[in-house]
Amino acid sequence: MPAGAEYAPGTDDAATPAKTGDAQPKAGDDAVADTGKPKAAKPDPAKKTMHVVYLGKEYEEPLPLSYAEKVITDKGIQGARLMLKEANQAGNFVGYGFELEEVIIPADEDIVAKAKEALAAGHRFFIADLEPDDLLAVADLPEAKDALIMNIRSSATKLRQEECRQNVFHIIPDYAMRADALAQYLIWKKWPRWYVVRRDTPEDQDYVAQVQRAAKRFGGKVVEDHLYDLPPGARNLDSGHQQIQQQMALETQRAPEHDVVWSINSDDDFGDYLMYRTTMPRPVVGTQGLQATAWDKSYTESGGMRFQRAIPRLANRPPVERDYTAWLGLRALSDAAQKSGTVDPKGVKDYMLSDEFRLEAFKGQALSFRTWDHQMRQPIILGGGTRVPVSTSPQEGFLHPKYVTDTLGFDKPETKCKF
Repeated sequence: MPAGAEYAPGTDDAATPAKTGDAQPKAGDDAVADTGKPKAAKPDPAKKTMHVVYLGKEYEEPLPLSYAEKVITDKGIQGARLMLKEANQAGNFVGYGFELEEVIIPADEDIVAKAKEALAAGHRFFIADLEPDDLLAVADLPEAKDALIMNIRSSATKLRQEECRQNVFHIIPDYAMRADALAQYLIWKKWPRWYVVRRDTPEDQDYVAQVQRAAKRFGGKVVEDHLYDLPPGARNLDSGHQQIQQQMALETQRAPEHDVVWSINSDDDFGDYLMYRTTMPRPVVGTQGLQATAWDKSYTESGGMRFQRAIPRLANRPPVERDYTAWLGLRALSDAAQKSGTVDPKGVKDYMLSDEFRLEAFKGQALSFRTWDHQMRQPIILGGGTRVPVSTSPQEGFLHPKYVTDTLGFDKPETKCKF
């Protein structure tokens, strides 16, 4: 099957919101009673049904750096809703049904308690829109030993290394994959000298460690790892562009000779100010500027325009990376269930880790999971802020004996994961 030819969000019907878990009525069905409310769908005893729980928390996220940018409060769940509709459209022909239970709680509530409730009800398939500590707390529940938990949010390297779990699969790329994707492109461009400017959050520390690793791996060099001390109250500027121009020039004027400024700013509170304001005219990459992502709003290759059109119809906004990873996580579960012939967690897991599992997802090649850390191997889009993608990694010339996508992130001989 060619990339993008899957049951994809290509029609208006596929992009309309579905009631979670409901099968769609056929034309002519008596689907609406006199009250105008939809009738409950009649269960089909012959249909195999997979019940998936979307576990999420309303974490505090960085506000957009620009007041003109809309705050998005429904990242991820919209992609899962879209995939639910698609999975039921396809599954209806082969005797499969899919249900999505949305459990999204305030940040100060206990996600473990909610997970226990779902597990006690017999549910074993989860889309996890969770930060690392919450994800591990859920995965480590004794009741979750035989569950399948799809991580769609956290790029933390430790979740694929020392803190890996046999019941967790990672849809979103980790920081190692992101750093390697950018590093390959920079080496291909012959820009090997990288000046890092960053904050000191745990996420930024993780990312810079992977940039250092990528430099050693591909022949680059971090000429300086510079910590930026954000002035109080300087996150958003109502005015004073002259002030920020001077600050960014001062931050970079003493930098050693470099080809690229690598911004590492997960909180998104200064990185965008680096572009066009450095002392020397240098491109900016990292968490701002040229970014390595699983999905980008400018990406249209391999049928990707279908996804680009479907999310706005559903959510009234452009898609973001987490919409794609949620869509992809549910797609992996539904595809594995239908092709393996079972909705048993063990059968689905075994199939996802087998050589037969090949997932088409608008990337130009089939995606699959690494057996040693359960990370999904996939091409990484290089874009962010551009009207068209700049490139896609792996880059030409970076070779691997089996999967060229295993040049991104931790290959089997490098892994510290022990299930």
